[in-house]
Amino acid sequence: MNTKVLSLGGSIVAPEFPDSAFVREFVLMAKAFLDSHADSRLILVVGGGGPARIYQKAFCEISQNETEADAADWIGIMATRLNAQLVKAAFGSLCKNPVVTDPTADISFDGRVLVAAGWKPGFSTDNDAVLLAQKFGADVVVNLSNIEKVYDDDPKKNPSAKPLDTISWADFRKMVGDEWSPGKNCPFDPIASKKASELHLTVICAGGRNVQNTRAILEGNAFLGTTIR
Repeated sequence: MNTKVLSLGGSIVAPEFPDSAFVREFVLMAKAFLDSHADSRLILVVGGGGPARIYQKAFCEISQNETEADAADWIGIMATRLNAQLVKAAFGSLCKNPVVTDPTADISFDGRVLVAAGWKPGFSTDNDAVLLAQKFGADVVVNLSNIEKVYDDDPKKNPSAKPLDTISWADFRKMVGDEWSPGKNCPFDPIASKKASELHLTVICAGGRNVQNTRAILEGNAFLGTTIR
């Protein structure tokens, strides 16, 4: 069975509140892909998005102690699990197993779709996607977020920043660094990047709202995005 792993950013599933129109469109696309590829199955790892940021911000205002990273991480993890449960439910009988919350556990995958959420503090759901790719023998992780391509610099700070079609792991890791902090905004989590580079995985970063572009990636056709390898 050909297993494809997608890290589905919380920023597109629930930018502030759940985006039911997007989730519906994404599920229909995924079902159509699976209908035409009987030898394929999908693993979807869902992020926390707006609810994670809202509750983490509230925690920081309450505690006034920004050093409590684990507590903030756990709040974000709970948001990923709520979003993941929504996505699992939307796939109905195609997703037979419970939401995965530990990618290192003994995991049953009996349907065509497996949905996962955050595991523990120290990294984002991107890292869970990498670990699941390793467990189920996938050599590509598709990272879907609210950015269409990786840039060679922060385009919000540098108007001359250029979008990239491809980038090496060595160059990408220089850009994102090695440290994780809860809610960190980068194209692919630094901890996940280190693990993916060690495993020689390919990661494709693309805008998740364009579901036909996601279908093109799944089909192995031309797409808009950045390939990290």
